[in-house]
Amino acid sequence: MRILGAGAHPTEDWIAQLGRILLMDLQDAGSGAGFLIRDRDSKFTAAFDALMSDAALKVVTTGIRIPRMNSLIERWIQTCRRELLDRTLIWNQSHLLHALREFEDLYNGHRPHRTLKQAAPFNPLPEPFHVPAQVRHLDIHRRDRLSGTLHEYQHAA
Repeated sequence: MRILGAGAHPTEDWIAQLGRILLMDLQDAGSGAGFLIRDRDSKFTAAFDALMSDAALKVVTTGIRIPRMNSLIERWIQTCRRELLDRTLIWNQSHLLHALREFEDLYNGHRPHRTLKQAAPFNPLPEPFHVPAQVRHLDIHRRDRLSGTLHEYQHAA
């Protein structure tokens, strides 16, 4: 998941600029993405679609009134709301971007995901514990982020 920006009144030009930033981020990460799923908002212009097509990304628009078609982002939005925004008083746009970037780092690098066997997306799968004594003597350290709103857990080796 990547947070590219936030704005109160986004325009077509701003969305196109975010598309260019996304393409640069994907290129820097060496991503082999083949699709971009987007909704039917009028801010996504033909120039945006052409920009994505030039980068060999096939643009797929979601169906009308079909929220399950884009269920991955819907689930991420719900997670972000429950774990961050419902617990944080946001002061202004820069504070919102800071909080979202911290959550992005936590989500991609530290937060366990059930579908990945409790691993984070950017980390390898953990080795399972086979010895019961190892399970009883875990040394877990907790690091609070965003003044205790988010928690990051790490096993001390």
